[in-house]
Amino acid sequence: MLELSNINSFYGKAHILSDLGFSVGRGEVVALLGRNGAGKTTTMKSIMQMVRPASGTVNFSGQNITKWPTHKIAKAGIGYVPEERRIFSDLTILENLEVGRQPARDGVPTWSFDDLFDLFPNLSERRNNRGRALSGGEQQMLTIARTLMGNPSLLLLDEPSEGIAPIIVEQMANTILELKKQGLTVLISEQNLHFARIVADRAVIIESGTNQFDGSFADLDKDPETRDAYLSV
Repeated sequence: MLELSNINSFYGKAHILSDLGFSVGRGEVVALLGRNGAGKTTTMKSIMQMVRPASGTVNFSGQNITKWPTHKIAKAGIGYVPEERRIFSDLTILENLEVGRQPARDGVPTWSFDDLFDLFPNLSERRNNRGRALSGGEQQMLTIARTLMGNPSLLLLDEPSEGIAPIIVEQMANTILELKKQGLTVLISEQNLHFARIVADRAVIIESGTNQFDGSFADLDKDPETRDAYLSV
């Protein structure tokens, strides 16, 4: 479904992604792992063309989207959940969800308010509360729910377990597993190896914007030198 080939991305003169390449198959959950500053968020933004790669290609469902504007990529079916959440603090939960609405797509789940409140019971209880009244974990749930209102075929989750309470992390893991059960394709960036193991089928490890590992968690366990070199604190 998604393929990155030889992506080079910069912030000014700083070379962040260096010939980065990997793929995500339809229905797969892939964890993009690496330390803080490894290039995970830049990878997500390069897929969405929020950071324009200087070279390389991004293919989505057989189409080269490398030069597409971000809004066209979103309309094509890629949903992006940024680490900083970016909810509308003055709008209620229901109003935030309405902002994300897009038409149904063939072959992927179509989400309604009721579906999302089943997935996130915390939001159901507070549906008329404004965004500013929500906890960090609830804001993270709302950001994911708002993105699902766009009925994406591919979901990009940037650090979903970062900075939220352990009980919410557990709920987040269950949510991702439910999305996988429904056939949604997910690319998730994470520093938390334990969380990634629970939700993902496969791991891609990057360091300094370069692919260092691509394989199963069983294969990663057989290569402790790689795991410790790029994931240990």
